[in-house]
Amino acid sequence: MHPDSQPATHPGTRPDTHPDTHFPRPVIDLGDVTLRRFQAEADQGEFLRAVEEARDHLLPWMPWAADRSPSRTIEFLDSRHQLWSEGKDFTYAIALNGSIVGSCGLFRRDDTPPDGREIGYWLHPAATGRGVATRAARALAAEAFRLPGVEWVEIVHDPANHASGAIPARLGFTVRCRRPAARIAPAETGEEQIWRLTRSQAPRAHATPPDGDTTTHDRA
Repeated sequence: MHPDSQPATHPGTRPDTHPDTHFPRPVIDLGDVTLRRFQAEADQGEFLRAVEEARDHLLPWMPWAADRSPSRTIEFLDSRHQLWSEGKDFTYAIALNGSIVGSCGLFRRDDTPPDGREIGYWLHPAATGRGVATRAARALAAEAFRLPGVEWVEIVHDPANHASGAIPARLGFTVRCRRPAARIAPAETGEEQIWRLTRSQAPRAHATPPDGDTTTHDRA
């Protein structure tokens, strides 16, 4: 276990009063999958390769993939430390057997109420179909419920992205609503589907076994 990490807490329990519970764990060990905070300089080369190799896979659903130049990717990595320290956006590298295969995050939008968080994620196509995104989303939900005052988490995706919708479905999230959204990626429909998991539902999500996944969703 990473020396800065803490023992896992059941996602249905209230967070303790230790100061570190205001932030999620910097390293989450899931066996062959590890979620860890980005190290901007150390991770640049590997992350740039993962983004470039995944670009065609991501373009239909993720508008940022169309403009993720090396300079933009480096800028993204450089901003992670400050956003984490401010408690605004907790972004992790997803590593499979030690290699970066994507990223995921726990964050608040500008209009997200204080008691809510959102989960986002994406994967290199070579890492799909192994339950990696499902395991990452489950772990982030557990981390969210360690944070003081957090009562629910959401996953948002285009309703036509069925593979992305399968992840919250298998984790015990329920569909909250659909809302209009700008069409800014080629496959988008002009709507977003919002799935929500509440603190009281979290024990069931924790018990759900992971299944394979084929694609993912992310706002980054």
